Amino acid sequence: MTWDVSIASPGRINLIGEHTDYNDGFVLPAAIDRHIFLKLRSNGTKSRCTIKSDGFENTFVADLYDLKPGTEGWHDYVLGVLRELQLLTQGVKGFDCSITTDVPVGSGVSSSAALECGLAYGLNELFDLGLDKRRLIHLCQRAEHNFVGTQCGIMDQFASMMGKEGHSILLDCKSLEHEYIPTHLDSYVILMLNTNVSHNLATSAYNTRREESASALRVVAEHFGVDPSYRSITRGMVDACAGKLGEVLYKRCSYILEENQRVLDAADALRRGDIVALGELLYKSHLGQRIKYEVSCPELDFLVDMAKEEKSVLGARMVGGGFGGCTLNIIHKDEVEGYLKKVSGAYYAKFEIALSHFITRPSQGTRLI
Repeated sequence: MTWDVSIASPGRINLIGEHTDYNDGFVLPAAIDRHIFLKLRSNGTKSRCTIKSDGFENTFVADLYDLKPGTEGWHDYVLGVLRELQLLTQGVKGFDCSITTDVPVGSGVSSSAALECGLAYGLNELFDLGLDKRRLIHLCQRAEHNFVGTQCGIMDQFASMMGKEGHSILLDCKSLEHEYIPTHLDSYVILMLNTNVSHNLATSAYNTRREESASALRVVAEHFGVDPSYRSITRGMVDACAGKLGEVLYKRCSYILEENQRVLDAADALRRGDIVALGELLYKSHLGQRIKYEVSCPELDFLVDMAKEEKSVLGARMVGGGFGGCTLNIIHKDEVEGYLKKVSGAYYAKFEIALSHFITRPSQGTRLI
């Protein structure tokens, strides 16, 4: 069997900057060395699309002129991309697609964005649609908003599509201006520890935090007569509105401003090669999410608290939407094996859940192979 186009599309990590992407903030993500691989070929039909996934051991067929929600969750990411492409161009025709992956699903490294970006990039190449990467990024985001129903920020798709080997991306989520920051960790590595839990609060509380941060912003912006953007307000303004905001909205609002500054400070630390300072910022980020944004959970806190007791770990924090998923740890490469044995044993003793892990590094974004 011959294929016309082969694509590698990576997952992503976010070093720091959580819940800032949908608040006009800054983030510091990177594509990783785990990919969804897609092979595509034109099948000569006008609209019949056959997509086979080895990872899900599943094949489904879609009609470009009759796109309906799929029977499994991952189908909708594919269908959403097809829908958005149909709205932009009539250049897509029938195709066959085979998908394999080594991206850990459910680990908070955005396998969904990797799938969206890989498919959009591949179809753009296969049918010579002429769409640049920025248009593809926005298209993939709209696929999640309009078909999947997840009101995600732009970070996941941007990092997956635009990643650069050995670099993180300082991304302004308001303007999409970005800077590639060399990410040299010397004798340290990025270790992801997966709690293997997802609490029921995950989706509802994420949506609630979005609403709370938006409500807090409106209070401050209206009081001072400024644009309703977190880029238009200061901590002094927030403090002046503390009475109007109340305790909860005050915490949400102050967290966003503090986390934005931590992202900028982390980028500076990487530019200086100061990974000790970077690690300290990770711990502060986790504390902010735990206390002020209230999106952590006992399992995540346990792993970060353990990391603080280890000299070989420079920093750790929860990543993703919250209430489960992974912690990101910067740990000396020579101590990984011993630490994994220790933390896995302690975690199982506490929660009776097996901990899983993987080591990753900043890598290249979506590309032809």
